[in-house]
Amino acid sequence: RRSHARGLDDSKRQPVRTLSLVYAPTRPGKHYICGGCAGMANIMMTFPVKKVIFRQQVFDVPTTEAIRQLQRDGMRTLYRGMLPPLLQRTTSMAFMFGFYNDLSRLLPRPAGTPGLLTSSMAAILAGTMGATLTPFERIQALLQDHRHHGRFNNTFHVFRTLVQDYGVRELYRGMGPILLRNGPYNMLFFGLRGPIKNSLPEAESHAGHLVSDFVCGGLLGATLGLLFYPLNVLKACKQTQVGGKFQSSWQVLRTIWSERGGKLSHLYRGAHLNYHRSLLSWGITNAVYEFLRKVM
Repeated sequence: RRSHARGLDDSKRQPVRTLSLVYAPTRPGKHYICGGCAGMANIMMTFPVKKVIFRQQVFDVPTTEAIRQLQRDGMRTLYRGMLPPLLQRTTSMAFMFGFYNDLSRLLPRPAGTPGLLTSSMAAILAGTMGATLTPFERIQALLQDHRHHGRFNNTFHVFRTLVQDYGVRELYRGMGPILLRNGPYNMLFFGLRGPIKNSLPEAESHAGHLVSDFVCGGLLGATLGLLFYPLNVLKACKQTQVGGKFQSSWQVLRTIWSERGGKLSHLYRGAHLNYHRSLLSWGITNAVYEFLRKVM
């Protein structure tokens, strides 16, 4: 009789256990929150380095001269323009990780096709959606350019001035290079992240997993940053222009190439510093994302 009662109790408890197993892993918004927090941590730690790289991309100056420019501007303006990348990075990382995971689940997987095809499509679509955040990068570029320090006061002033004086379209100047960058970048990042981590020594502790995630994200982000660096130079040069004709990316690239003497090394000015910044920033992003994903 006792065993029969135990069986009844077990049968009553069974649905509760089944429900928890079904619903716990699919907590709504989890990947968006983890990605957003990872992006926020990244920008807060690496913004000054990013600003030095921006000066090199736009003005074709060595690292020492870019640092001297920031020193002349003073500490008061060192973090000028941080709000747009903070908002942009937080939102874009939320989109990147959140949309990728959602689309990977929702996109159909036709019989006979590898899962890699679906995950690649999900990554490209997530990157394309992230390009809608172009206005954040546009405003950031203007606030970081010292030629516009006397014209624009802050993020909201830039936004209001561009919309009132030039129209909404002006906010999306430079969107072409961003579209060319985001899709392929996401596809390579999500496609290679797993294999790179699997090639590292197996972690046996929480700290070990954190280090592995940092190394994996850092190496991958730094390598991809170097690969797509010319697109970032093109984007920066297009976005520092206010008003005037919207030139094609090809036209702007030809102008940059001509002004820099046709030297590939000048097109990669600042790339070495960007490599080390990407190593740090993507290491932070990947490690924070994976840590939050596991604890939430």
